[in-house]
Amino acid sequence: MACVRVPLDEQQVTEAGPLGKERTLPALHPDRTEQRCFVPYKPPPEDSTPAEVEEFLEHAKFITEDLEWLLALPHDKFWCQVVFDESLQRCLDSYLHHAPRGLDLAAVPSSPAVADMQRSVHRAVFLTFLRMATHKESKENFFTPAVFGEIIYENFLFDIPKILDLCVLFGKGNGQLLHKMIENIFTQQPSYYSDLDETVPTVLHVFDTILEKCGLQCEGATAMEPMRLNAHKQPTAMTMSQQELVDILLYLCDSTTTIHAFLDIFPAACSSFQSRGFLSRLTSFYETMVPDLEKAVRKRNFDDKSLQEDLWKRLSHSCRKMVETSHLLLHHTCLQPILERRENMQTFAEELLQYFTSFLPEKRFLCDYDEQFPIAEDISLLQQALPVIDETRTSYLLQGVESAWDGAGRRRPESRTQDPTLGIHSAGQGGAAGGAAGGAAGGAAGGAAEQSPGESLRGAEAMLDVPRKGSNGAACSVSGAELESLLSCIRDLLPDLGEGFLLACLHEYNYNSELVINNILEDRLAPSLDQLDRAMPRPVKEELPTVLNSRSNVFDDDEFDVFRRDQVDMSRIWKGRRQGEDAREMLNDKQHVEQQRARYQAYQTVVDEVDLEPGEAAAAYGPDDYEDEYDDTYDMNQVGANDLDGDSLLSRRPFTVPQVLRKGNRAEVEEEGDEEEEEPLQSNANRDQFVQDPAVLRERAEARRAAMQQRKGFRPERQSNVTGRPKGQGQTLETFLDRRKKEANKSRVANHNRRSMADSKRNKGMIPS
Repeated sequence: MACVRVPLDEQQVTEAGPLGKERTLPALHPDRTEQRCFVPYKPPPEDSTPAEVEEFLEHAKFITEDLEWLLALPHDKFWCQVVFDESLQRCLDSYLHHAPRGLDLAAVPSSPAVADMQRSVHRAVFLTFLRMATHKESKENFFTPAVFGEIIYENFLFDIPKILDLCVLFGKGNGQLLHKMIENIFTQQPSYYSDLDETVPTVLHVFDTILEKCGLQCEGATAMEPMRLNAHKQPTAMTMSQQELVDILLYLCDSTTTIHAFLDIFPAACSSFQSRGFLSRLTSFYETMVPDLEKAVRKRNFDDKSLQEDLWKRLSHSCRKMVETSHLLLHHTCLQPILERRENMQTFAEELLQYFTSFLPEKRFLCDYDEQFPIAEDISLLQQALPVIDETRTSYLLQGVESAWDGAGRRRPESRTQDPTLGIHSAGQGGAAGGAAGGAAGGAAGGAAEQSPGESLRGAEAMLDVPRKGSNGAACSVSGAELESLLSCIRDLLPDLGEGFLLACLHEYNYNSELVINNILEDRLAPSLDQLDRAMPRPVKEELPTVLNSRSNVFDDDEFDVFRRDQVDMSRIWKGRRQGEDAREMLNDKQHVEQQRARYQAYQTVVDEVDLEPGEAAAAYGPDDYEDEYDDTYDMNQVGANDLDGDSLLSRRPFTVPQVLRKGNRAEVEEEGDEEEEEPLQSNANRDQFVQDPAVLRERAEARRAAMQQRKGFRPERQSNVTGRPKGQGQTLETFLDRRKKEANKSRVANHNRRSMADSKRNKGMIPS
């Protein structure tokens, strides 16, 4: 076995070869790899169908058993499997790619069995990566640090995308362990720092892509291509399809969450991001993109309201993560060196003030940042650490922050619950003490709850809370009780104003009662509010009709409408065959025929013309009727009606009573039917047939064809006879000629010309004869 205190990369082992002979191999060799197939990971099913749940449980069980087997291997065998087994790397990569994130719907498993299995897989994957990032397990089992860094770098066991996914998946409850893992990786292989520097432009390209999809562009973007003439046709957040808007918000939420998790767990990466101008690009992106996305989510029509709430939640989460990421960058690159009293403190303070000054044009971002991390307290820290700081500059910054709040029309929070000197270190501080197993299990369910149910919303998330309905029926950011409190507060000072007018003012000024009172007293209301009646009452909230009253159905108000009738004739309702009813009696019941007979008898008497005497005509038409100048040219002369080219238009077929309604026995009815059928047979020869007999038409066509052939002297082709006589009796010359003709011409119909092509190849010498 391996020698004591010899690095694994220098150890040699002696094993039996394929032919039974012993051979000496390095401890890390592909031949020492066990043949085991690791299956890729699939996420929990969204639909809780039994078949899908069973498939997931079986699939996840295989992954858990394989990873537990891997973790139980000794040090040398483990690393042989990790380095040379490609199926293991595919399994681990599939989990990092498909595992549910915090805000995913799949992060909340559908059943306890699925939740337990997901936690088991989550824990096994985390422990596998934790062991892969450890170059020294004990005094006997360790790597040479330089060789360890080369192995993990050249075999792509870790890279920057994998590290980002590890932070966002396992950071909840395992922050300290992840920090040690990533720090050891970067320490043993400094090449990862250069990879990180190359990754930052890719992250910035994410922001450029989102802006491009929404038809926007922020300052400092890398795109130098001139704007095209048809750039105005670019879809915006309001005009793009709903699926594209959903994809953009999901993309934004995942990107911001991942970046914040990585910088929170590995603060040393903040300097790489700052050196690439990441903070200035992030603030510009926030100011440009967030208002458009917020407007789109608020005002677009969504068929599924739960989808709208989920998108709003993701947008709020993304805004909060962008603000916290900005604070992380400032804290670890500027504030932390000042608090630790490093050298060049004046340089760090100057850099911090420069960043705060760059925030002043970005009023939306500045308000959201100041709401979570008050700039005044950071400036107070600077003044305590560096008394020589320029007070004129600090006062200018504080006035700019106040101006941003006033311009946004928002109320500044009076108190807050977080000390800015501590930064944001809440995530990932409490799970390491319980060991990797407990921490990974705690972060499994999926790193899901970024915020506990009892924790109040702060900062950008509080400002971008899901819109609720006030008592006035309009979308507002306050609850019904808060709205009533605001109205009563204003009416105590201004009792002559109507509630409808005050509701419009509150809606216009973002439900800021102090701003409403101030603008009313100073007569500085918006033009749209000046046109309103100040005594306008509160609009009456229309009650929605009940479901029963608003439904529409073809069976409304019938005799079985139980929603509108208190009593229903139950004797007319039965299931199956009615008791005491015979099918023959039901079929012989002709009551409906008797009901229709009187209706058809009214059409039996038809009068074409009525002859009137001269005196009767005068009585029929009144003295005031117009008569002298009436154009009677076509009254007496039926032009074209009695022509000989067809039946008379004036003659009508006598009315026939339907056979079903006739009285009398069946014999009389049949006799009447026979008499009616005799007349068409007699006049069949003179009637112009619409469709002639096809057999007669074929005979006429054959006769014409024979006459034409006889006139042109055409001789019909003789029928070929290839069958001939039975074998042994000889064949005629005609049979012989017919067979040869068939043999020569059969390629024209079948066999795809194979005979002629074979002859052509044989003539060219391609096929030996």
